[in-house]
This record gives sequence, C-alpha cells and structure tokens, in this order.
Amino acid sequence: MARKIIKRYLPDPDSIKDNRFLKVFGKLIHDPQLWHLTRFSVGHAFLVGLFCAFIPVPFQMLLAAGGAVIFRANIAISVALVWVTNPLTMPFIFGFAYLVGVWTLREESTEFQFELSWDWLSSNLSAIWEPFLLGCLICGTVAALLGYAGIRLFWRLHVLSAWQERVKRREKIAADEDK
Repeated sequence: MARKIIKRYLPDPDSIKDNRFLKVFGKLIHDPQLWHLTRFSVGHAFLVGLFCAFIPVPFQMLLAAGGAVIFRANIAISVALVWVTNPLTMPFIFGFAYLVGVWTLREESTEFQFELSWDWLSSNLSAIWEPFLLGCLICGTVAALLGYAGIRLFWRLHVLSAWQERVKRREKIAADEDK
C-alpha cells in the first residue's frame, strides 16, 4: 500500500515527540491522528508542509508542526516537506516567488543579488517586500493544492492497483481450482 512506501522514509514518532522544539505543543502532540498514515492525514500534511515551505521565516518547521496539529495532519510529513526550501533551493524558489509577485502586481522587477544576511535583509527588503510576500503566498497556495491533489491521486491509483492485483490473484486461484 501507499502507507508502506511512505512509512519507509519517516522517522520514528517517539524521536519526534521528544524534540525540544515541539514541547511547546504539550499533550496535543500525542494525538494518534498526527502519526497515522491515512489519505486524510497525508493529504493534509502535504497542504500544510508545502504551504509553510513558502513562508519566508526561519522557523518554518515549527509553523508546519503547529499547522499539522491544527489540521490533524501527519506531523512528520508536514515538517519534512518544509525542507523543499533549503539553503540550496531557497534563492531559486524565493526568487521565483518574487517574480510571480512582480507579475501579479504588474510592477517592474528590480535587479538585486540575494544574500542570506541581516544586512541585506534590512537594506533591500523594504524595496521588494510587497511583491515578494504576495509571490510567496501565491506559490505556497499553488504548491500546497498541487501537492494535496497529487498525493491523493497517487494514493488512489496505488489502492486501485493493489485492488486489481488482488482480483487477478483471486481469479487465478479460482481458475486453478476449477482445473
């Protein structure tokens, strides 16, 4: 099943529950729904995790965990999906989000060289914040919806495939018994 494929790559829930940053959620983190792999929990984890990946703040994983608790999504998948925006992909993803924001607002883009430093943020963010944040919102929403639809479709196709395999196996057994 799809559950077996996903479970292979997830860490142990107990190791995540003991994380010092997740202690802020208290007993809420022990809700079994946050750790089960169902169509509902995995689909919502993709919604939460991919949306939070496009929020340009340093504590995205904590936001994804909070969103998982609120929407009863799988917490491990939500937190893992935040790493779509990592130090290697961040300039490309956030640069694209800025261009989407510029295009949406019909503004003219300004040339800048991105640096991950406080000096760069304090001097350049005032000029680009509006299209940048709008682009992040649009890209995050689109990525979350596509991820949700994609994982639900994957899950559905995987279940249908497994069901068809069982039907074929049963037909073969019935044909062998008739001989």
